[in-house]
Amino acid sequence: MPQLDAWEKEYRNPQLVAVGDDPQRSVLKYLKWLRRKEKKDLPGLAVLDLGSGIGKNANFMAKEGATVTGIELSPTAVAIAKQRAAEEGVTVTYLQRSFGEVFPLGDVSIDLVLDVMASNSLNEQERAIYLQEMHRVLKPGGHALVRGLCKDGDKNTKALLAKFPGEEYDTYRNPDMNLVERVFSEEDFRKTYNPLFEILSLEKKSNYARFNGRVYKRNYWMASLRKAANECCDLGSNNPTLST
Repeated sequence: MPQLDAWEKEYRNPQLVAVGDDPQRSVLKYLKWLRRKEKKDLPGLAVLDLGSGIGKNANFMAKEGATVTGIELSPTAVAIAKQRAAEEGVTVTYLQRSFGEVFPLGDVSIDLVLDVMASNSLNEQERAIYLQEMHRVLKPGGHALVRGLCKDGDKNTKALLAKFPGEEYDTYRNPDMNLVERVFSEEDFRKTYNPLFEILSLEKKSNYARFNGRVYKRNYWMASLRKAANECCDLGSNNPTLST
């Protein structure tokens, strides 16, 4: 599996991912917003961290009182995350698997899903499963944070699409990691998530990534999503239904 090979190589010799213990600032900012605007605080929440990496966000949330499950493709990352959780004295359920497959979780069992730059490398078939599964496991009124790559106004991304095109729409093969990544225009992002979730906010942000001694500017979407409070899943079909 190309994704697995790419991420195993990255976690064994980190070039792009940050290796510190602190949770990501974007996650901390979102959690603060969630507490202030939606009156949801971590203690007692059931959280699913997709692409949980070495456990920075998951272990922090567990320490703050959440019940956390992390799904991560890389065995190396999962081993590091488990070791760090043990050292910090927190309990997190880490599952080594793709989240482009059916989640091993019950229906409407999760309050909050995090996808922080994780679903970019899913193919379209996997993405369809990921979207349906995220919807299935979220409780009515449950929230999700999605941070994904942005196409709009990003010259580097447009150059990558032209020079290293992938086989699927708006994808390119990252030449440094040999990883296919998907980028989204605002219209495309909304079309992807709106059928299943309410988009509470969608902001374009920028940051800088360093890889092999070079610095790249990357644009990304920061989206706050919510599953409708009166919505449930008809598990016999691919479409959500509204309860009456």
